[in-house]
Amino acid sequence: MPQRAFSLHSTPGCRMFRGSFGRSDCFLGAEVVCHKRRNKRQAYFEQHGGEMLSRFLKAEGNISFTFYNREHIVKATRNFHKSNIIGEGAHGTVYKAILSLGNDTMETVAVKRCKQIDTSRTTEFVQELMILCRVNHKNIVRLLGCCLHFQAPMLVYEFVQNGTLNDLLHGSPRRGMTLATRLRIAAETAVALAHLHSRTILHGDVKPENILLGDGWVAKVSDFGCTTIDDNIQVVPKGTLAYLDPEFLQDFSLTDKTDVYSFGVVLMELLTRRKPRAKEQKNLTIMFEECMGNGNLCELLDADIVEEGYSAMEVIHQAGDLARRCTAVPGKERPPMGLVAEELQRQSDKRPEDSEAMLALEGHGYSHTGCDTDATVFYGIGSRAALSTELAR
Repeated sequence: MPQRAFSLHSTPGCRMFRGSFGRSDCFLGAEVVCHKRRNKRQAYFEQHGGEMLSRFLKAEGNISFTFYNREHIVKATRNFHKSNIIGEGAHGTVYKAILSLGNDTMETVAVKRCKQIDTSRTTEFVQELMILCRVNHKNIVRLLGCCLHFQAPMLVYEFVQNGTLNDLLHGSPRRGMTLATRLRIAAETAVALAHLHSRTILHGDVKPENILLGDGWVAKVSDFGCTTIDDNIQVVPKGTLAYLDPEFLQDFSLTDKTDVYSFGVVLMELLTRRKPRAKEQKNLTIMFEECMGNGNLCELLDADIVEEGYSAMEVIHQAGDLARRCTAVPGKERPPMGLVAEELQRQSDKRPEDSEAMLALEGHGYSHTGCDTDATVFYGIGSRAALSTELAR
């Protein structure tokens, strides 16, 4: 008997054998495989609350939010190729993706490949998506849509091109940063957080890695993986220990003052260009408080802004005093984020950026700093599954 000859061919999404088998049997087998895949993807969609989210969006009527096709996400990320990774964190992985919009139009986006969402909090996940897709602010990274046809949700955000504040502060080679630039970035970040708080949204993980820098080096707050809607559904978030409010470690109660504390640490980091180390016996917050009290703040400040001279010192001390008030214990003594934003804006107006400051930022290419072993991710008892992953970390 002659041997059967087999060759393997591909059809979109399916593979089948071709040879002495009947053509109808091949197509039937391929259709069965495709049908199973469609059912599985639909099951993921329903598991992640896709039907519920669709109803909510339909009821709202005026929200710009896209349900992306699975095949488009795979193609845009080159099947999640490792060279497309622009950030990895405790919550998942982020990919730079090029989406085709038709008519030879392309759009660069950031795709967050979340870690598995606990099915017990699907409703919470959908509610948070509804809150976040309503947020529209120039200093907050915009959520464009999602794809729920994967085992874990994919969230699609606007792509922010200039990396993170952490890269700017600690990347290599070192970049020049004037006091004006630091105050402007701080003010924009505070304005963004104040906007979130006004909508009863808490961030929960404010740090330089979650402050992105867009066109014109405009600050954009990102990563709502720790976001909690400030209502009766209070859960324990994941945060970064070096920036975490010590009061939170006592009762795991997340409030707007938790974000204020974390922002105060970021402001200290902007002024000193020193990373807060959670494992150090004397951390940045304590050293900053001592230097402010002893009148020795210049010893802790970044030399770049000290060299700007006497005219800068008054504003520096005002910003330093604000940072100290933001990290006050007990938390009730901290100013609300709206007031913090107003004070920083006034200080920023006193030191407007000039063309030299912007040129220093442009500079030459710099490398990302990667993971910092001291940027300990804190997992509290009862911590929830993450909504999203870090965008540029």
